[in-house]
Amino acid sequence: MSKLILVIEDQEDNRRIMRDLFTSSGYKVIEAVDGIAGVTAAETNRPDLILMDIQLPGIDGYEATKRIKSNPDLKEIPIIVVTSYALSGDDVKAFEAGCDAYVAKPFSPRELLAQAQKYLS
Repeated sequence: MSKLILVIEDQEDNRRIMRDLFTSSGYKVIEAVDGIAGVTAAETNRPDLILMDIQLPGIDGYEATKRIKSNPDLKEIPIIVVTSYALSGDDVKAFEAGCDAYVAKPFSPRELLAQAQKYLS
């Protein structure tokens, strides 16, 4: 059974890149376009990995990560922040919110895939 990845990203181009990258590598991908929908998708689908943008409509990626990690049924799901919000200290803020890894945009697809596979193997 293939692993399920939840992509929480509001930009269609970025979702398409990640969707194509992971589906061509044999993973199933579901998507959410804002923080609230992302938390709901995590609760409903229990993905094996979450790729989280920070700048999202509604609640941001920090708050969405906190909500997911505060749910006992979801707290073990690894979350990789994938964001262009890469100012000094943003990675620390992401880790404090509960994310497991941090990837700055623009990202290398090969590096993102390798990072994800660490959590999916």
